[in-house]
Amino acid sequence: MTPLEYDRLNIWHPYASLRNPPPVRFAKSASGTRILLDSGKELIDSVSSWWCVAHGHNHPHIVEAIRRQSEKLSHVMFGGFTHAPAIELAERLASIAPEGLDKIFFADSGSIAVEVAVKMCIQYQHALGRPGRCKMLALKGGYHGDTACAMALSDPDGMHTLFAGMMPRHYFAAMPGGDVRAWNFREILERHKDEIAGVVCEPVFQAANAMNFYGAEYLREMRKACDEYGILLVFDEIAAGFHRTGPRWAHERAGIKPDIMTVGKALTGGHITLAATLASGAVADVISRGSPSAFMHGPTYMANPLACAAGIASLELFEREDYTAKAEAIGRIFREEGLPQVMGAVGVVKVPRLPARADIDRIIDSSGVWLRPFANFIYAMPPLVTPECEVRQIAAALKELAACPPDPSAPDDGGFHE
Repeated sequence: MTPLEYDRLNIWHPYASLRNPPPVRFAKSASGTRILLDSGKELIDSVSSWWCVAHGHNHPHIVEAIRRQSEKLSHVMFGGFTHAPAIELAERLASIAPEGLDKIFFADSGSIAVEVAVKMCIQYQHALGRPGRCKMLALKGGYHGDTACAMALSDPDGMHTLFAGMMPRHYFAAMPGGDVRAWNFREILERHKDEIAGVVCEPVFQAANAMNFYGAEYLREMRKACDEYGILLVFDEIAAGFHRTGPRWAHERAGIKPDIMTVGKALTGGHITLAATLASGAVADVISRGSPSAFMHGPTYMANPLACAAGIASLELFEREDYTAKAEAIGRIFREEGLPQVMGAVGVVKVPRLPARADIDRIIDSSGVWLRPFANFIYAMPPLVTPECEVRQIAAALKELAACPPDPSAPDDGGFHE
């Protein structure tokens, strides 16, 4: 049995069936914007391997940081210990975070960072003598991860409906957009202010459930409403942060700051898993004065030294060059190439239904561009270091795929999820 045959029979891939799994390509190595297959063919990674490889694959600065750290300390439990990489990364994160968000909780994935943020909101309200405030308000069209709490905050009509019976019930406002009349979050907060601990949203760009761009005014109004009702505001910057939409943080467009923020993906440049939840001193102080005073969460691989070393190296790279300009340059090329939805280094083509799997594979092979469409979205979020010629090549592949006939036998969501 070949390795690929074993894989096909025994290894689950994301959102895939073992009975009739989609084809996979054997990645042999990767460098910069390209993934080398065992066949010798190279593919441009147009989706940054799920939006995290901001500086390109196998960046020597990050690889060397991991190597150096591995010679000293690969892992130690964070309960009862600390170490230099965790302290330095926390200091660096606090220095670039919105002012006042300097209390850092390290997690091992974006989903867990979201769960931590929700628990902070609830423990904060409990410490203030409001134990009834144990629900969250989220947005339709949102996506926050695949763990139970994160699923419960994602679009209730999205990819997780199968698990509705096991998830806690939260409140959902209408998908944000340009129609102010549809902004019903304030009436939900008014009606359920004694139940809601916090509001969570992806600022200005809802990614994996909707590919929806929306205006900064929505966030400003949400900030006002949360302040009015004593409800915490959480910004999930895991997908949109670190210049993906242009500015370092997507919410900078609104000129406000959250009480809690989650970061991940590009935090380590996509080299090793790590995420973080950043809270304000006011939130941390209330939790710490409550009962219990300890914040009740602690992942095994919290603040893993290798991951923290990678995070430090990634932040150093972000500081060396103007990544806002890099993102805007990619967006400019996408607009020049006629992509209909663009923000920063994100380009999206919405189609009624995805083409057949065979057409998707054919265009990947002929264009040399790795594409991962989902639902009815054909999109690109390439590494922020992608050169102009490759950005144009990516745009051409997106448009070619969008021009293919839809597959009438495909499910409404196309069968491909993020």
